Amino acid sequence: MDINGKTRITGLFGYPVEHTLSPAMHNAAFRDLGLDYCYVPFLVHPDSLADAVRGIRALNLAGVNVTVPHKEKVMPMLDEVSGEASFIGAVNTIVNSAGRLKGYNTDGRGFMQSLAENNTAIDGRDVVIFGAGGASRAISYYICQKAKSLSIYDIDKEKLGRLVRDLGQISASVSILEDASLIDRYHVVINATPLGLKEEDPFPFDPELLTKEKTVCDLIYKETRLLRKAGEKGCATLNGLGMLLWQGVFAFELWTGKKPDVKIMRDALLKKR
Repeated sequence: MDINGKTRITGLFGYPVEHTLSPAMHNAAFRDLGLDYCYVPFLVHPDSLADAVRGIRALNLAGVNVTVPHKEKVMPMLDEVSGEASFIGAVNTIVNSAGRLKGYNTDGRGFMQSLAENNTAIDGRDVVIFGAGGASRAISYYICQKAKSLSIYDIDKEKLGRLVRDLGQISASVSILEDASLIDRYHVVINATPLGLKEEDPFPFDPELLTKEKTVCDLIYKETRLLRKAGEKGCATLNGLGMLLWQGVFAFELWTGKKPDVKIMRDALLKKR
């Protein structure tokens, strides 16, 4: 890649960022399309977030992705936030248009596209999500508009209640799951908690309750203990790599106005995983 005075810089604001797979997929897509762009991870301490956002304008970055722990805190620092990101309460993509910064959230669309390409149906099915954090907000925004019903479980009852109330504005089919063991009626079970990032993490729910008719999704990029156990039970399984891919595809389009070759981006991710 030839970095020069005309190269447009994109990147990632996060803390930490050492584990990110995003540079590989974006830079591969830039090369494939012959675009003079580059994607760089930026380690941004929470105390430096405001300075980093000002740096987008000062350095004329084309835009950045935003990840943990900045997705919510960055919102008031922007000039504009899309309606979707405003409802979700988190931004994962910022676009710089002549110094005006607009925030988007492509996570939910990315998850839905991952479901679609894996022939995982949501329409007319009963879905349960474990976790009521930012990732859950992003995907539930879309799921509640398509599923027959959506239930959500979280040990943080205040956060859970707030999410269910917010979703109630767009769908009457959303409810709180009071007991994590009551998953029998659900067709699709989704883990949107961090449980599973470490091999020693406890399960978000008892996997012995799973039956082979269910589809189990985990937003974590790798095959977690939960997904392995679900596979042993005969369930269809899906990890979060597709969501990572597709949220990146949509961010790429926002920055460049071009559609990348999804296979190029997927192959780059798989090589780095």
